[in-house]
Amino acid sequence: MKLSTREDIEAPIAFVFDQIADFDAWERSALRRGAEVQRTDSLPQPGAGMTWRLRFPWRGKARKADLALAGHEPPHRLAVTGEEANLGGRLDIELIEMSPRRTRMTVAIELKPRTLTARLFLQSLKLAKARLVKKLKARTAQFAAEVERRHDSTRDRPAARDQARR
Repeated sequence: MKLSTREDIEAPIAFVFDQIADFDAWERSALRRGAEVQRTDSLPQPGAGMTWRLRFPWRGKARKADLALAGHEPPHRLAVTGEEANLGGRLDIELIEMSPRRTRMTVAIELKPRTLTARLFLQSLKLAKARLVKKLKARTAQFAAEVERRHDSTRDRPAARDQARR
């Protein structure tokens, strides 16, 4: 099953990629939502090969998943693969520079069943695909707005310092 969406962001491509590739922030976000996150690699710099082990509650059960950074091509592409007992998946994020201050972000998610139970689960999700795509678009738009807000706040700081010096 595949889901995808795209969103235009009023920020330079390098800034957007830095926000997407802020793995510490993603780990903190998962912890705030009740997940346990453990980094399982020893890479000193962010890059392909980074791995995490997750434990999280979902639909009344404790779940475990292993995530790996499969692609890290600054500032254009980031890919994460995930493996769970019944499902495998991949998240691809591509960035295209539309102008020096505008970036198009494309998000694609692909889920693949590993068991008959997972195949039945994905079939039920396919029936609700329009609703899932709508949620994905809303969450992507929310993330884009947050990136724009962060970019605006970093742009305003130097101007505020210059005014304070006068």
